[in-house]
Amino acid sequence: MAVNLLLGLQWGDEGKGKIVDVLTSDYDIIARFQGGPNAGHTLIFDGYKHVLHTIPSGIFHKTAVNVVGNGVVIDPVIFKRELDNLSQFDIDFTSKLLISRKAHLILPTHRLLDAASETAKGKAKIGSTLKGIGPTYMDKTGRNGLRVGDLEMEDWNTRYDALTKKHLKMLDFHGIELEYDLDELQKEFNEGVKRLKELTFIDSEEYLNNAMKNGKSILAEGAQGSLLDVDFGTYPFVTSSNTTAAGACTGLGIAPNKIGDVFGIFKAYVTRVGSGPFPTELFDEDGARMAKVGHEFGATTGRPRRCGWLDIVALKYAVQVNGVTQLMMMKGDVLSGFDTLKVCTSYKYKGKEISHFPFNIEPENVTPIYSEFKGWSEDLTKMTSKEELPQNLLDYIAFIEKEVEVPIKIVSVGPDRKQTILR
Repeated sequence: MAVNLLLGLQWGDEGKGKIVDVLTSDYDIIARFQGGPNAGHTLIFDGYKHVLHTIPSGIFHKTAVNVVGNGVVIDPVIFKRELDNLSQFDIDFTSKLLISRKAHLILPTHRLLDAASETAKGKAKIGSTLKGIGPTYMDKTGRNGLRVGDLEMEDWNTRYDALTKKHLKMLDFHGIELEYDLDELQKEFNEGVKRLKELTFIDSEEYLNNAMKNGKSILAEGAQGSLLDVDFGTYPFVTSSNTTAAGACTGLGIAPNKIGDVFGIFKAYVTRVGSGPFPTELFDEDGARMAKVGHEFGATTGRPRRCGWLDIVALKYAVQVNGVTQLMMMKGDVLSGFDTLKVCTSYKYKGKEISHFPFNIEPENVTPIYSEFKGWSEDLTKMTSKEELPQNLLDYIAFIEKEVEVPIKIVSVGPDRKQTILR
């Protein structure tokens, strides 16, 4: 059996959690392959809203096994909080939530280093979520990190103390005065570790490859978005992991020839949280309307999202880098009521018109070139079949499909799992 991937094609917040939830019934295993508690996957069903940060989005389905892969970084404090929030549901976490021993741990001092580093940058800050993600991945690549499997080792306390002391020296180097109670932070961390150790740790690459041999269906769930990829995103305003399809191979131990379909999620418009270039960003009433109707606030940080028109140049780039085979368009309902819609179809880059995503998209180098489309006024949220969709929306969809050369198979018309139209 091949592994299918699901990932975001913009700057995150595309609606991946909802689609994983919708698709989970078709899969035996849902596996997160990168990122950490900087992710916020929102699921809405039965009148309730659920936000997951580290736990895969298939956790509410009775039959699916959820795997946190080796490419993920785990904060035991936040993880415990997530588990506590799910305590009202009858979920057997021991058998339905498996943790890779090779996943790295976020220590309290990682969070302190994150805050100090971001503060030191001043106006040049990158918009970190301050969850300790970056410093944890730095320790991973610097070969200093601690992993889930280390919790099973007799010298865990020695390793933890050594890394904590190193971090405290690094904090002194930053010269930033932070108020914190390390004893209290470590107490909270130890409580999280105790809860984490109640779960099942696995050698995830062995588990997943055996599952494939035994005919199990697997959906790999990405976090953040392709334009935040540390290699292919708008560097340095990116996350610290590979959010693209390649990250699933390294984040789960799956060979490239085992990848099947790649599901790409995108919004009918574009949003971005935090700092970084955004060619189609709107600063007018249209942008404010998108934000209000779309409830555009970060699921993890609560920060307001910047909004803008759909960027085909960036979307084509993300489709290309990921090898996307199917598209899912989210939040088409938010655009209902706009008389005219704009889509960026090319850039004016350093005085020349280009149709590819360049090295630098800062405003001094890039100006978006738009095409206009007729909007639709119909309320999409009550629609349940593709036959009900208005013609102007279908024209909008057809244009996107033609430009990116990939079919749009799902159109989301609302936040609830039932507000999903298959094409």
